[in-house]
Amino acid sequence: MSTQLSRSRSDRMLSGVCGGLARYFGVDSTLVRLVFVLAVLSGLSPLIYIVLWVVMPEESASQPSQSAQITDQTGEWQYDPYTGQKVVK
Repeated sequence: MSTQLSRSRSDRMLSGVCGGLARYFGVDSTLVRLVFVLAVLSGLSPLIYIVLWVVMPEESASQPSQSAQITDQTGEWQYDPYTGQKVVK
C-alpha cells in the first residue's frame, strides 16, 4: 500500500484519479474504474470523481511509479508483459 494518495501520471484515462486510488489501496485500476462506472448509476459518482480530481495532488515526477519499480532478475525481459513498456535496467 502506498503512503501518499495522489493522482497517477502513468495509469490514467481522464485525470488519474482511479489509477491513484488503485495504487494507494494496492488493487488493480480496472476494478476501481469498474466501481466508478457502476456508481454512475446512483448519480453520485461524477460528483465524487470531480471532487477527488480537484482535491488529490498529482503524482510528482520524482515519485517512482509502479512501472519504474519493475526489476528483472534474469536479464531476459526487455518489455513489461503487462503494460508493454520498455524495462529500464
